[in-house]
Amino acid sequence: MIDTGDERSVAGHFISGTVFSAIFAGSMNYNKYKKNEISKDEMIQDTTKLATQGGVGTASAIATANYIGRGNYVAALTALSIGAMGIYGAQKISEMYEKNPELATKETK
Repeated sequence: MIDTGDERSVAGHFISGTVFSAIFAGSMNYNKYKKNEISKDEMIQDTTKLATQGGVGTASAIATANYIGRGNYVAALTALSIGAMGIYGAQKISEMYEKNPELATKETK
């Protein structure tokens, strides 16, 4: 078993990762927006996508480390896989909205 220290809060790290990623991506995208390199909608969409991916990736990494610390390598691989799927899913959803921007404003019934 590998000593990974005390168990850490997955939910807490999801929030921390999301906030950090939003600050970082938001700053970079705001700079691009001010230089007229991207639109306001692109700035918001990309920042939201990257913040979500950052939160999912951070939570997945913490969950993986927690499972490794317990010696549960199958659960560690599962947590890692779920994180990768979450990041990939956020990317695909973002691409879907890029191709069909009317989906973002379409009412669901």
